[in-house]
Amino acid sequence: MFMRIDRLQAELPQPKKPDPNAAAALQELLGGKYGEMSTLGNYMFQSFNFRDKTKLRPFYSLVSSIFAEELGHVELVSTGIAMLNNGPGDQTPEVDVSKAPFEDMKDVRLAGSFLSNGGGAMPMNANAASWNMDMVTTTGNIIIDLLHNFHLECGARLHKLRVYETLKDPTGREVCGYLLVRGSVHAHAYALALKKLTGVEIEKMLPTPNIDLSRIPECQKYLNEGSHRRLYRFSPDDYKEAAGVWSNDEVALPGDPPGNLEVVDGLPEGGKIPELDGNYGAFAPNYAPEEIFEVASKLYKKGR
Repeated sequence: MFMRIDRLQAELPQPKKPDPNAAAALQELLGGKYGEMSTLGNYMFQSFNFRDKTKLRPFYSLVSSIFAEELGHVELVSTGIAMLNNGPGDQTPEVDVSKAPFEDMKDVRLAGSFLSNGGGAMPMNANAASWNMDMVTTTGNIIIDLLHNFHLECGARLHKLRVYETLKDPTGREVCGYLLVRGSVHAHAYALALKKLTGVEIEKMLPTPNIDLSRIPECQKYLNEGSHRRLYRFSPDDYKEAAGVWSNDEVALPGDPPGNLEVVDGLPEGGKIPELDGNYGAFAPNYAPEEIFEVASKLYKKGR
């Protein structure tokens, strides 16, 4: 089972203005071949289908811990997309809908993000192709699944770097910076798992692509706090056996700040989930929302 915390894994800065084309680029990190829906789907179903969980507990715990983190990555990217689509929001009351207030939206890259989704995120890539189960690999063979996961994380790093190179808005760049650091953790973890199972030092292929994260300004605070050395269990008591793979006698990758690896109880501190202001001309949450605000206020007081 899962427990949800009303926080993001990282604090996201507010966008300076609506930038739906930047949001479209960020969609690749959500529903693209190497996006967060793919990493989530792969690790989730691998953990569900895992054979001999008890006998292979360190590896099962590793995949399960990373799967739990990926749920939060989907949330983080989706929030970034919604923030970029909406910008600071527009709470102008009684918008004259006859004046085509959203004329510009017909020319943006993913017009459907506004027309169908009100500026929200969806499980699709940057070209609006839907994410689907064909992007999930769960063979039941631990070596093949771990090798696939290693490939998936390296591909995800490539995609994040390319998307990062398209963005100037601080919201999208922060999403990329955080995910680049955490994705490096996951690639390193799967490499260590394969080494312990096969003896092959596949971690020597890292980083792939071979660019140090020291060149990405948005990665620096996460590197400085040691996030690249931490594997979070996202559980109060379970999955401690992951320390058999992500063990304290292993060290950070060359090019990253040095130090020993550590498994951390629980979850990262994270940041507050941003408030997405309503856009009343777009009927989100409604054209004239005063009545539903009043209903919600009464229910809130009753619930307290």
